[in-house]
Amino acid sequence: MSRILVPCHVKGTVALQVATVRTSQGRPGVLVIDVTFPSVAPPFELQEITFKNYYTAFLSIRVRQHTSAHTPAKWVTCLRDYCLMPDPHSEEGAQEYVSLFKHQMLCDMARVLELRLILRQPSPLWLSFTVEELQIYQQGPKSPSMTFPKWLSHPVPCEQPALLCEGLPDPSRVSSEVQQMWALTEMIRASHTSARIGRFDVDGCYDLNLLSYT
Repeated sequence: MSRILVPCHVKGTVALQVATVRTSQGRPGVLVIDVTFPSVAPPFELQEITFKNYYTAFLSIRVRQHTSAHTPAKWVTCLRDYCLMPDPHSEEGAQEYVSLFKHQMLCDMARVLELRLILRQPSPLWLSFTVEELQIYQQGPKSPSMTFPKWLSHPVPCEQPALLCEGLPDPSRVSSEVQQMWALTEMIRASHTSARIGRFDVDGCYDLNLLSYT
């Protein structure tokens, strides 16, 4: 399925000053990044989110969706504590490229107006953490179904070619008869002895009575 890049504006990170989510050294362990779409007039259906991680251990995403003309848009959590680093204290996954698709989300990703990324890093080993190269994609137009003509969808079975001349014998019959003649020839050749039989030779000896009458 095709996708289209959605122009977006990524605001600066905002640190949450909450004691329970601070690191042991007092640095905030949670950052918030808001993403708006000023050049996209109508709400769109989100297809994919891609970014490069930079030492973020867990990611949550909230989406503000359009409901109706008479009710205000509401925020909904579509991803909760998605693990980007299996061990926050090690380098694994710290700088990986990540793709998140709409089927991984907890809610329907239609009628999107705004996104909010909540980054969390409980380890005190890293001086900073964020996400980079953030890109948002919406679902592209569906490819039109290809229709084929009836003659191409249901091909006519191959027909036997007409004989060029009706007086010619059947080629298969001629081939069969030639093969039979060849087999008969081989049988005769095999049964014919190559030893020459003498006129007066009897069991390898000459009969004197026969020689006397010659």
